[in-house]
Amino acid sequence: MIAFRLEAGGATGPRAGVLITPHGEVPTPAFMPVGTQATVKTLTPAELRAIGARIILANAYHLYLRPGAERVAAFGGLHHFMAWSGPILTDSGGFQVFSLGGLRTVTDTGVVFRSHIDGSLHELTPEHMVRVQELLGADIIMAFDECPPAEADRDTARAATERTHRWAERCIAAHTTAASLFPICQGGMFADLRRASARFIAELGQPGCAIGGLSVGESKTLTWPLLEASIAELPTSKPRYLMGVGSPEDLIEGVARGVDLFDCVLPTRLARNGALFTPDGRVNIRNARFATLDAPLDPACDCPTCRTFSAGYLHHLFRCEELLAYRLATLHNLRFLLRLMEEMRAAILAGRFTSFAADFRARYRIVDEAVRLEQRARYAARRGRAADTPAAPA
Repeated sequence: MIAFRLEAGGATGPRAGVLITPHGEVPTPAFMPVGTQATVKTLTPAELRAIGARIILANAYHLYLRPGAERVAAFGGLHHFMAWSGPILTDSGGFQVFSLGGLRTVTDTGVVFRSHIDGSLHELTPEHMVRVQELLGADIIMAFDECPPAEADRDTARAATERTHRWAERCIAAHTTAASLFPICQGGMFADLRRASARFIAELGQPGCAIGGLSVGESKTLTWPLLEASIAELPTSKPRYLMGVGSPEDLIEGVARGVDLFDCVLPTRLARNGALFTPDGRVNIRNARFATLDAPLDPACDCPTCRTFSAGYLHHLFRCEELLAYRLATLHNLRFLLRLMEEMRAAILAGRFTSFAADFRARYRIVDEAVRLEQRARYAARRGRAADTPAAPA
């Protein structure tokens, strides 16, 4: 089981603490790199530890499909299978299943869906996904939930939220191991539903609480008031995990409102596409202006990439599509976020988070809202096309 020690802050606003797990302690606030299929793409566990990662996330849906939870268990669980000695959190796969769109059918029993890999038919229930995660052997496991889309109307959001509550109770009843189970609050884009869901989840008495269904395509002007509505009803003494949020500016806003844990594939996905974080905002390393720059991308960055290579060299690797490009870019983006979390924690403990956040916001240029939503829609469309045409069985 986990424990949580709050060191600064309280019910709302920025807070610092320590998450204590069977595989080590995690200073919070913390960002969890995503190892969807038991690997953070392009990086080894030693590289992750070297850049400051203390906890990682793996996805139960993907590991259930390949190689199968039973096979991972036969290897001694995820920690041995992927040679990661630190804490692991597994997402139940609820978001992945519900992103399958026309490939799945939802009932109160669970979800029937076709694999995005080979089109094979599967049925997942709350009890089944708890068993999958117990076989994987994570320190923290998530309840199976229904994540309504951002455009869901009130009735649809309410129905999904009520089903999430019933499934959370079933997950708790099915849970049999020492792993800590976090239920997830939902509520769609409706503040009153979010408050009610957070109250329900808090009353379940589990060791932590997750906040789902945000950063799913809604405007940021909606995201932060809805997050505040959820947090207002969650226990002060337990860790709060905001699911699927990972841009630098969003981490600042989440910590400012009292979030302790984050995860997102964004930094690694952006890295593989040549989009790199800097203190002034995101840049495209393929841009011609970097071709002759014989200096680190960010002279102040302590990541292995910036300590060793020039921006001009990174530009060359991406233009030639060399595999090393993806690894170096991923090291940089993850270290940028992990260092940002370290700096926020230090600022909270020193009582200067407000000025730290103001300085960050003043300097960091964020992606235009319309561009961000367009990029998300294009990515969702690509995933939808891929899901509609599953790969042939091997």
